[in-house]
Amino acid sequence: MNSSLPNDLLQLERRVIEDGRKGNSSMDNVDNEEIQRYSRQLIIFDNGLEDQLAIKRSRILIVGAGGLGCPASQYLVGAGVGTLGILDFDLEIEYSNLHRQVLHPHDRAKSLTSKADSAAISLGRLNPNIQIKPITTALTSQNALEIISEYDIVLDASDNVATRYLLNDACVLSEKPLVSGSALRFEGQLTVYNYPPNVGTTYRCLFPDPPPPETVTNCSDGGVLGPVPGVIGTLQALEALKIILGKKESVYSGKMLLFDALNPLNSFRTVKLRPRKAAPIKELIDYEEFCGSKATDKDLALSLLSKETERITVSALSHLMKNEPSTSFIIIDVRSPSQQKIARLNASTPFPLSDMDHKHNYG
Repeated sequence: MNSSLPNDLLQLERRVIEDGRKGNSSMDNVDNEEIQRYSRQLIIFDNGLEDQLAIKRSRILIVGAGGLGCPASQYLVGAGVGTLGILDFDLEIEYSNLHRQVLHPHDRAKSLTSKADSAAISLGRLNPNIQIKPITTALTSQNALEIISEYDIVLDASDNVATRYLLNDACVLSEKPLVSGSALRFEGQLTVYNYPPNVGTTYRCLFPDPPPPETVTNCSDGGVLGPVPGVIGTLQALEALKIILGKKESVYSGKMLLFDALNPLNSFRTVKLRPRKAAPIKELIDYEEFCGSKATDKDLALSLLSKETERITVSALSHLMKNEPSTSFIIIDVRSPSQQKIARLNASTPFPLSDMDHKHNYG
């Protein structure tokens, strides 16, 4: 299929291969085609076809079709998960996403294709027998419980604090396991919250209060090496499969996996988490207000100037430098050295914010 897409992405790749061949055949058995397809994992299962049938009957929701969600969804679809929901309200793929968000090909960047739809099309080609449900609406306190109610396990592949709190609280109220992953620069983290439900550690047990918004670094600001979210996202898929197969003792519940790509002697470490002790969650709240930040991984906009008249745009500065060369001004570049090496103004003075933090005491 593919005829070079558009035409509404070829009717969303023929309704994602006719809705997974109309429901992935019978949910009561594993047919001969499936036995052949999944034979290499079948031979390691304790219960053979029963375990594969458990995977086939499972319903998993991934929130985020980015660096974590792409590899996680690939391996879950490859393993034969019956229904996979992919929620991402990012309606356009950026070129800067492509090095790590491996489900999105180059020609879909800047094409007004949503990440959820793009991921669904790519996954439908990988395994046409899976029911894949792209969800392009934003996850909110109003719809989270309804959306999550359709699934058995939720994977948090988001990249913002507000969504993490929302997913945690919604999964606690819904009594669903939450497989959480994060990745930044050369490091990643993985854990499973609320597993078993009502017993396992939750996100609020570790972080009862959100961090100040200006202290939170995302991939846009801090950067990330593509394979790092690939590692963590793949492990998120593995945790989901272990939950489905009933491998309770091996699940990362009550402990957290820390990954450091630059530490060859100890790339993977496990730390024990404090037991569950968070106050009972009674309802979902306004998480953007609670966290003081938007439920998005886009760059955080901070207003640091007392008056808007003190601000100058890039185009205005360019005009000033070209047409009024005698005007006296100083340009201080507070970006990191690595960012300055990519592009910088020759007339600027480098003074990274990190140096200010180290050299000055603002107390």
